[in-house]
Amino acid sequence: MFHRWKEWYPGFLLSIDAHSHSDLPLDIQFDSEKGVDFVMNYTKAMENLFVNSFMHMFQSSWSDFADFERIFVRISNTISEYVMQHWQEDFMFGYQFLNGCNPVLIKKCKKLPENFPVTHDMVECSLERNLTLQEEMEHDNIFIIDFYLLDGISANKTDPCTIQYITAPLCLLYKNIENKIVPIAIQLNQIPGPENPIFLPSDAKYDWLLAKIWVRSSDFHIHQTVSHLLRTHLLTEVFAIAMYRQLPAVHPIFKLIIPHVRFTIAINTKAREELICECGLFDKANATGGGGHVELVLRAMKEFTYESLCFPESIKMRGMEDKEKIPYYFYRDDGIKVWEAILAFVEDVIDIYYESDETVCEDSEIQAFVKDVLVFGLQDNEASGFPKTMKTKEKLVEYITLVIFTASGQHAAVNFGQFDWCSWIPNAPPTMRCPPPKTKGEVTIQYIIESLPDRGRSCWHLGAVWALSQFQDSELFLGMYPDEHFVEKPVKKAMAKFKKNLDDITSFILDRNKNKKLPYYYLSPDKIPNSVAV
Repeated sequence: MFHRWKEWYPGFLLSIDAHSHSDLPLDIQFDSEKGVDFVMNYTKAMENLFVNSFMHMFQSSWSDFADFERIFVRISNTISEYVMQHWQEDFMFGYQFLNGCNPVLIKKCKKLPENFPVTHDMVECSLERNLTLQEEMEHDNIFIIDFYLLDGISANKTDPCTIQYITAPLCLLYKNIENKIVPIAIQLNQIPGPENPIFLPSDAKYDWLLAKIWVRSSDFHIHQTVSHLLRTHLLTEVFAIAMYRQLPAVHPIFKLIIPHVRFTIAINTKAREELICECGLFDKANATGGGGHVELVLRAMKEFTYESLCFPESIKMRGMEDKEKIPYYFYRDDGIKVWEAILAFVEDVIDIYYESDETVCEDSEIQAFVKDVLVFGLQDNEASGFPKTMKTKEKLVEYITLVIFTASGQHAAVNFGQFDWCSWIPNAPPTMRCPPPKTKGEVTIQYIIESLPDRGRSCWHLGAVWALSQFQDSELFLGMYPDEHFVEKPVKKAMAKFKKNLDDITSFILDRNKNKKLPYYYLSPDKIPNSVAV
């Protein structure tokens, strides 16, 4: 079989033309199909997590927050346990936007959006520098998360017995005098008004807590569907298919990319077969199941740009590059190191095979590869900024670095923290069962418990985040190239230099994490798989 393009859903990035994993060419299938059967993995997760005993009470609510511990206590690890103990605290809420499993949304706020009418008087008691809100913005101390992509997304209706809800919050955050990022205002929907109040830390305890829970749930939806599915899985598959279609196996760029697309087409095919399809596992626990996740991908596609996938540029676009003004943003710090190490390696290899910009322009196979990505994979979306031709060595280096980083570092950053940050369900609810409050002063602990996922959906969610956070049995990590596609000595030397750079980064991160209650290790090269394979 040839590697043919197919439109799985109108408007999506194109994917492989295969209905099931067994339809794939043998050389891109998993070694063992059992290892990637989502249904089997979820069942195994349920057994490992001892949660099957709750499934007979599928639609019943938990009794209180402590009740969630009944399915949590046996599976706790260092970070997840810390999350369980501190999830209600504002510092923990803010910290996750820097170093949780979706650290890609937080932006510096220089001017409030017109639909988020926060005033100085509202937040004055949260500000610690005797400055006005406007002055705090001018001093780069105010940040914002805007979940506008969720506005109007259809909530899951696959279960007629349970109504599910989605909101599109705006959240204002503040860097306090301890350099901690904390929330200071939350509006749960996009259009301001009397029935869409702005919740504040000074409000009643449960009003404020529920507002934060809604934001955490919204963050979970964007994380799963946009940051994780679209921007790592689906994009890497596009690169993989174009590579197989346009680059012969002897081509140096084929050899450079192939370790980083290992099993990606296979895992995505499995996902379309069992996970994100109609009536798939995604529908069982998530408010965006039943079609909302498809709407969300289509909406996010309109903002899908080449520039935003170049790691240093993505940080700058959000105004988050200043290490002195924004310390403790380990995702940024480690990501830059890994990006630069990959860039240096790709540059070393490309220098061996390409003498000049002219040799890049004359490489018809590279030109065909780049064109295939844009014209077919991205459905000729020129607004994305992806190039149709490759004219310089420098741009080729950047492009291949983007391919490798997306498949390795970026996927690791948004995937392997899911159990750490999402296993304590009140911190990352996959669905909400009561509508958001329209007035202040009426939220009770009982209303919060009834809003959170029921027992059955909690169990499905736990199984999912556990299964998705596991490394493969035969995992190959960044810098490990056992297949030896290259035999040339200069390339072997470049690989050794790359491995040394990665080892240095690993040592730095290990040293930094010592004695930290919340170590950040998702971008440690020894924990970054080469490819998107889970």
